[in-house]
Amino acid sequence: MLLHVIARGKIARSPEADLIARYEKRLVWPVKFTELPDSGGRIPEPQTPYKTVLLDERGQDFSSEKLAGTLERWRDDGMRECRFILGAADGHSQEDRHDADLLLAFGKATWPHLLARAMLAEQLYRATTIIAGHPYHRSG
Repeated sequence: MLLHVIARGKIARSPEADLIARYEKRLVWPVKFTELPDSGGRIPEPQTPYKTVLLDERGQDFSSEKLAGTLERWRDDGMRECRFILGAADGHSQEDRHDADLLLAFGKATWPHLLARAMLAEQLYRATTIIAGHPYHRSG
């Protein structure tokens, strides 16, 4: 299943960009990063069955294991793409939030956009290692 991260705003050269690139190289699942302008620009239309996850501060706070289990179930149910969408500074529209398959939060704190993108890259890597039984994730 393709893990497709779609984010508003350009990351440019930054420590967060370096961190994202590190996890992107480590991921064995197919992954794609799409950047959109802060406003305007259209999210590309999917060509395959997909799920949409919006990163939203009012979303559910999943453990790494629960995220891994969700991705594994969607993959096994025939989803070909999972889109993780990070909105602009004002967040997502009510319509987008309603249409999403999952609203996901990284705790109750509000995170800077670039840091949230890096955290997402790490959690996708961690989730795929959990699914593969790789020792990267040590739970006890």
